[in-house]
Amino acid sequence: MTTNDAPALLIIMSRILDYPNEEFFQSRTVIEEFYNEHISSEVIRKEVEARIVPLFNMDQKELQELYVETFDYKERTSLYLTAHELGDSRKRGAALIKLQKLICEGGFEYEGKELADYIPMLLELLAVVPAEENFVRLSRRLAFALQRLLNNLPNENPYHKAIDLLMMFVFEAPGKEELDLLENEREEADLDELPYPVMYR
Repeated sequence: MTTNDAPALLIIMSRILDYPNEEFFQSRTVIEEFYNEHISSEVIRKEVEARIVPLFNMDQKELQELYVETFDYKERTSLYLTAHELGDSRKRGAALIKLQKLICEGGFEYEGKELADYIPMLLELLAVVPAEENFVRLSRRLAFALQRLLNNLPNENPYHKAIDLLMMFVFEAPGKEELDLLENEREEADLDELPYPVMYR
């Protein structure tokens, strides 16, 4: 992690990247108090405020529509780690089991409706786990996924500006060669038309 303020930023962004329901808007004051109290760098505090306040200033329905349009059902801007790493590969099931095991090894119980590779949850996990090899590796994996997400998100999208905080102050951005290598290991979904008619025996 690139700054002492990284754990606080990870927690803030885990909230910002969750679905913007009523509770999200109600948490605005708590989040503002949190970054003012826990982020020591004035430069980072100003960047955080400038990049997340526009989200809170949007109408709830408008922000929910933007969230769905940005993240849901779009593999390139997905909020699921293994979707960025493995695409439509069958290996995703095994990768999810390994992530669940890693979460348990960190001393945590996975609870919630989301899959174990849900990026907001993993950001929160990284904020509190020790700097052990497995979690350092998880940090690199998240850096790749977030950089890939940003590369496929328009700059004018308010979520782009918010997510970029993580690459500015928390993660070391992967180089082009590393991104290309990881991209080549992914499997694309088979979107070819099925043969017709399909016969069931």
